[in-house]
Formats: sequence, structure tokens, C-alpha cells
Amino acid sequence: MTSALVAMRSALFGLLLTTGLAAQADVQLGSTAPEFRLQDQDGKWHRLEDYRGKWVVLYFYAKDQTPGCTTEAREFRDNIEAFRKLGTVVLGVSIDDVESHQKFAAKNSLPFPILADPEKTTVKKYDVLSFVGFARRETFLIDPQGRVVNRYMDVEPKTHPQEVLEDLKQKIKSTD
Repeated sequence: MTSALVAMRSALFGLLLTTGLAAQADVQLGSTAPEFRLQDQDGKWHRLEDYRGKWVVLYFYAKDQTPGCTTEAREFRDNIEAFRKLGTVVLGVSIDDVESHQKFAAKNSLPFPILADPEKTTVKKYDVLSFVGFARRETFLIDPQGRVVNRYMDVEPKTHPQEVLEDLKQKIKSTD
């Protein structure tokens, strides 16, 4: 293969990896967030409707115990009290199973639910399934009525939780 063809093939693979093949769902700003029912690291079931009346940060990540995903989870952990003061629930989601989440949550002292979606139903509903079968790193900010008010794509693990927190403060301030 020529170097140009190899470069083009690599670029195409990278594009497919980050964007997915095609939309599974069309989650629009202002639309009702898709419902889900998933287990957390302790085996407890969670549904989006359980959180009506609260702000929800629903963040998707690729894989437990990977560097970027661990950094992002720890940043949400380190900012959890600020989220709670704003009446906000943080929920992480990946396609890993409950057992994997148990280990990940314990190792990183995560004080919020991380939800197991091994069947990939929720990652498909939110259109975050990558070409290679993992969830892309994206976050949805959901208002107390269950509407999507912000969608973050291509997030930076270290700074993203603080970005969401600042946006959340602005959203709450504008509704007062």
C-alpha cells in the first residue's frame, strides 16, 4: 500500500471511531431525554424518570480503568459536592458490566452511580456508540423536566466536569 493510501485509511478509521457510523437516535436540544433502566456498580437499578425534579449530568465514557475515563471520573468525583449543592445528580455510563464497575468505583472512590450498559441499548438511544463498539466520551445535561439542555461532544477529561458545572450554574441562574 502506498503511504497516501495508508494515511487516508487511518484518517477514515479515526473519523469512524470518533463519530460512529450513523445516528441511532437523534437527541436534540430541548427534546425529552431518552429513558433508560440500568444497574449501577452496586446492582441497584436506575431509571431516568427516578430523577425528575433534579438536574442530571449523564456522562458516557468508553471503558473502566482507562486513563482518560479514569481522569474524567475522578474529576466528577472531586467536584461532586458542588454538583450536589446545585441539586444535580451525576451518572456515568459505559458498556462495561456491573462487576467491572464495582472494581472501578472502589478503586477510584466514586461517590456517584456508574451504570452498566453491556447490551448497548442506552448508548444507542443517546447516539454515542462508536464504530468500534464502545461509548464515545459525551455528556448530556438534562433539566428537572427531563429535557436535554446541553450536549457535550469531544470532551477533555481533565476539564470537562468543571465546564459542565459552570454551564449548570448559568442554566440554573437563568431559570431563577
